[in-house]
Amino acid sequence: MNRQVPKLKNQIRGIVIFFMAALIFSGATAIPAETELTIILHHLSQDTATSRLLAVVLHAVQVTGANYPFLFYGNDWLAFAHFVIAVTFIGVLRDPVKNIWVLEFGMIACMMVIPCALVAGGIRGLPVWWRMIDCSFGVIGFIPLWIGRGMTLQLEQFEKEDRLNIIF
Repeated sequence: MNRQVPKLKNQIRGIVIFFMAALIFSGATAIPAETELTIILHHLSQDTATSRLLAVVLHAVQVTGANYPFLFYGNDWLAFAHFVIAVTFIGVLRDPVKNIWVLEFGMIACMMVIPCALVAGGIRGLPVWWRMIDCSFGVIGFIPLWIGRGMTLQLEQFEKEDRLNIIF
C-alpha cells in the first residue's frame, strides 16, 4: 500500500470537517439575527455607512419580530438547510473516492452563491459591497472543496495503483 494514502485521507478529512463546521456555524448564525446585530452595532463606530445600514436592518428585524415573528421561520429553515448540507459530507469522510460527487456538488453550490447574491441582493436593494461579501462566501467555500477534490483524485490514483500491484 502506498504510504501516502493514510496521510492523504487525513488531509481530505480535515478539509471536509472544516467545511462541515463552517456550514454548521454559518447556519447557526441565521437564527439569532437580532442578538447578533445588537452585539455588532454595540462594537461598531456609529458614524459609518455600515453601522447606519446595520441599524436599519436591526430596526427592521425588531419590527418584524414584534409584528410578524412567523417570518423568521424562514431563517430557521435556512439554518436547517445548512445543517442538512453539512450532513451530506459524511459520505466523503467515509469514502472520499466513492463520494467525490459530494465535493463537486459543494463546489457547484458555492459557484451558485455568486449569481444568487448578485441578482437577489440587487432585487432586494442590498448595496453592492454587501453582495460582494456574500459572494466571497461562495469563493471561500469553493477553495477547500477544490483542494479536497484534487486530493481525492490523487487518492483514487494511488488506490488504483495499489490494486494493480496486488494483481501483479
